[in-house]
Amino acid sequence: MTVLASSGTRRRVPAALGACLLSFTAFWIAQRAAHVSMIDLMVYRAEGATVRAGGDLYALRMTTAHLPTTYPPFAALLFTPLTLLDTGLLRTLATAANLALLVAFVRLSLRLVGHARVEAAWWIAAGAVWCEPVWTTLRYGQVNLLLAVLVLWDLSRRPGDRWAGAGVGLAAAVKLTPALFAVFLLAAGAVARLRGGSAGPRLRHARGAGTVFAGATLLAAAVLPGDSWRFWTGMVVRANRVGHAEETANQALRGVLARLLHTPAPGAAWAAAAALVAVLGLAAAVSAELRGRHAWAVAACAVTALLISPVSWSHHWVWCVPLGLLLWTHGHRAGAAVTALVFCSYTLWWVPHGPERPELHQGAVESALSSLYAVAGLLFLALAGLRCRSPERTGPRRSGRDGQAATVRP
Repeated sequence: MTVLASSGTRRRVPAALGACLLSFTAFWIAQRAAHVSMIDLMVYRAEGATVRAGGDLYALRMTTAHLPTTYPPFAALLFTPLTLLDTGLLRTLATAANLALLVAFVRLSLRLVGHARVEAAWWIAAGAVWCEPVWTTLRYGQVNLLLAVLVLWDLSRRPGDRWAGAGVGLAAAVKLTPALFAVFLLAAGAVARLRGGSAGPRLRHARGAGTVFAGATLLAAAVLPGDSWRFWTGMVVRANRVGHAEETANQALRGVLARLLHTPAPGAAWAAAAALVAVLGLAAAVSAELRGRHAWAVAACAVTALLISPVSWSHHWVWCVPLGLLLWTHGHRAGAAVTALVFCSYTLWWVPHGPERPELHQGAVESALSSLYAVAGLLFLALAGLRCRSPERTGPRRSGRDGQAATVRP
């Protein structure tokens, strides 16, 4: 029986790998046919060149779109090696790296949801590359998959691992949104302590993330003191530098409210909505974590971060991959199908958009179509909250994050 199973696995893996390579090749051809600019990658390269030249990072306006520098200075330090390559080779290598990161992201997502079949990662990656957030990430040459892999690699490690916190801390030093994962770990540890449970591993994990973040930020401050001062004393709160709030690509709550209220500055309405979702989303994540449902906790935290951020472009929603896998493997097949439909249909681009800012004049149907990612995120948080109130399902056992037994279906 074991021999037959092993033989079947050996046949399935090459087929899955072949399908993935075929899909990736078609994707590569389609992107080249579309003449993708990889504009964000060019911005990263310009930031690295500015660091090497000793220029002012936050005075830059790069490419024909006059895009500004929006990440912390530590990110620009990491981008300096990009200047060693010509743009053609850089685009090729960045595309290949992002495709490899997609496979790693799928593998980590499968590990998160308790699914270990090797060939599944290849099949899923073959399809996931065509969903809108992943397509757009590669189209722009974005770092979303790298940051997501850092976070999932970190959060899938055993409790007490000496590298615990390194991935989240590094990701937050490059882009601030992942810092919410450290807040989640800190909150889960604090609540566990109040309940008399084991809080140590989570608090150490949060402390590790904070230490790595602080170290990376201080390194950037030592190398780029002027840029660091400008960023942390001003640029960090200037959300409008990133782009107009109402842009269709902005799938955060702020973007949804800007389109619904027909205003580029939703102000108090957004602040109140973001605060409410932050509290409820983190509460759902912490509750799931303390009930041993780690996958639901991580996914809820990711969605909360995307919703409350001032700007979450559509390509930031690469977290749709573990969301769909989580729903599918935990019995919510209809929800998984709807998630795949939302993120693979490109519906947010069906509505008028562009430099004339037609999003400020959307009707009800257009507003709905251009808000589907945020709506899907809110529905997921509602489902996560309901699951945390329901009795825990039984299933195969594995080591939990607090060193005690936990179910494979967290």
